[in-house]
Amino acid sequence: MPVSTELNEEIRILNLFNLDTSLEGIKVHKDADDGSKAAIERLYRKGLVTQHDGGYLTELGRNCAEHIQTALRILAT
Repeated sequence: MPVSTELNEEIRILNLFNLDTSLEGIKVHKDADDGSKAAIERLYRKGLVTQHDGGYLTELGRNCAEHIQTALRILAT
């Protein structure tokens, strides 16, 4: 599966979440770049985050973020 620019943005956003706590979310502000705003909206539509501008990870989103962050740690070594 090729990694498109859109998918890369979604991966980047999911990597921003702190998985040590479920009480910490993220918010994409209106002055954020268009790629980040579009990525968070796509993640919302996919059911991975709770709000169209960020919020918290859903259960599916947390699972996905855990896998992504693990893969990135492995690949970075």
